[in-house]
Amino acid sequence: MHHSRSRDTNHFRPGLPEPTWVESMGGPLIVLPETALSLWHGCTEASLVLGVPGEADDYDRACEAAEDPAAIVPVGKEGALALVLGDEPAMTCYLPEHRAFVRWLGADSDAHLLAAAEQVLDDPDTIWEECGVWETSGPAVLMDSAVAGADLTTPDPDLPQQALVAIAAGRWEVRAAHARGDIASVGVVRLVAL
Repeated sequence: MHHSRSRDTNHFRPGLPEPTWVESMGGPLIVLPETALSLWHGCTEASLVLGVPGEADDYDRACEAAEDPAAIVPVGKEGALALVLGDEPAMTCYLPEHRAFVRWLGADSDAHLLAAAEQVLDDPDTIWEECGVWETSGPAVLMDSAVAGADLTTPDPDLPQQALVAIAAGRWEVRAAHARGDIASVGVVRLVAL
């Protein structure tokens, strides 16, 4: 299995738009409420990752949290929370009909990966790891944790892609699962309403 993508018809999601895949520059992806975008400063010049001694910036905190499949980190001083999609910087999309993030760990095509994700989501025997509770004020953005949220307000072709996460305001239990098969290896992070 390799990481290159080939566009394939989205036959198991008929009538739904193709998902937007988001890649990082090497660090973790995060999901941040739109109302908290300006509070996320990403990787700053004072980053511990860059070797500058001092206090951890937002990117440093996301990297620390990325040891788990998913984790929650505070954003700013207003009580906002970011959902960190950890383990590895895998290309990721959001499937709103399942309230799930699909992580590309290995597959020959979108169709193979999405079919593997569907199996994980539909299988009552899937073992889900509980990863905390995430609270959002409403719609959020799937983005690279190295990027400052304020930078996303103006289109910039040099920034990694981001995707809207259409979700209602509320508290969500975060669960994660991985599956490795013959045609695809997939990570799934699911949001379950509390």
